[in-house]
Amino acid sequence: MQLRTKAVVAATTMLSVGAAAVAAGRYASGAALRPGPGRPFPHDPRLTVHATEAGRITLTRSLASLRPGTYGLAGSGCHAVVGPVVEDAPHPADSVVRRLERVTYGTLAPGTRVRFTPQVHIGNPRDALGIDHADVDVPGELGQLPAWFIPGDRSAWMITVHGLGTTREHPMVLMPFLHKRRFPLLDIAYRGDVGAPRPEDGIGHLGETEWRDLDAAIRYAVHYGAESVILYGWSIGASMALRAAAASALRDRISGLVLDSPVLDWQATLRALASARRIPSALLPLAIRAAEGRAGLHGDRLMEQAAMADLDGPKVPTLIIHGPDDTIAPWGASRELAERHSELVTLHPVRHAPHAAMWNADPEGYEDMLGRFLMPLM
Repeated sequence: MQLRTKAVVAATTMLSVGAAAVAAGRYASGAALRPGPGRPFPHDPRLTVHATEAGRITLTRSLASLRPGTYGLAGSGCHAVVGPVVEDAPHPADSVVRRLERVTYGTLAPGTRVRFTPQVHIGNPRDALGIDHADVDVPGELGQLPAWFIPGDRSAWMITVHGLGTTREHPMVLMPFLHKRRFPLLDIAYRGDVGAPRPEDGIGHLGETEWRDLDAAIRYAVHYGAESVILYGWSIGASMALRAAAASALRDRISGLVLDSPVLDWQATLRALASARRIPSALLPLAIRAAEGRAGLHGDRLMEQAAMADLDGPKVPTLIIHGPDDTIAPWGASRELAERHSELVTLHPVRHAPHAAMWNADPEGYEDMLGRFLMPLM
């Protein structure tokens, strides 16, 4: 009887531990699969505003605040745009002075806590950029997907799709460049975005299901006269573009891909997202397994989705823009993809840029390189 009691206690304990592990895994995976749209990644440090004056802002000194380039600055109830570091400006040793391009809304009083974000523009193309657009609805699998359409006179349409931690406002950084080159442009929101249908399970799938909303945008473009489309994605938006190139019924209409910071390694990205939300390292393996199960992710990597050179379909010229400082989507997978398909894929590395912020680090260099890639596709 005593042995039986011990066995029951041991079994109960094991079940409790197992249940706790499952619960912990679900909690941790939820942190990875529910990144808030438009919210900067928490792994970027919060900075304190020390002062603002005459087109300058003084911030806490850190690796983030010293990054080269142009960034959004997001805080509670405020958004601003900052330019490069002002090297010759006097400042305390624990701070850094940057050019303050504009305050989009709110105030940047001393003591305000902010984070850098690649999302520079807020609002819509007309209000933020002075570019006329139409608000359109793209019929999607789960319902109507809100999108902005900017007309142009080329037969090739550009379809832009944002990624983790941003909204459809993020692609506005390239809209003046693309509009000047007369591309019709469709910038979409997808499931889980504000104003778009909510996925039934309430979580993101790192592009595994979301790509079907991009596929709906391709159908919309073709229906309204596009002879071909160029897919331009950031982060999981880039992963969605790869999936569309591999699986869309209209993949023969895809004439080019531009992939900024593509998520190609599920496990690395899941681990980074969970870690950024302070999930203990001991729970990370559980988080990854739970997230893969909940999101229906199969296999460790997305490289098979990038097998455009191995498909029977058309070969798609591809530009990957990525850098070694990306901790959310490590660039090793992008480098491997470019090496594997060197006849199709051009890799443009950008240093000192966090995830999906390749344009921000060097706007002029980015647009020069992008223009050279797009020239044969125009």
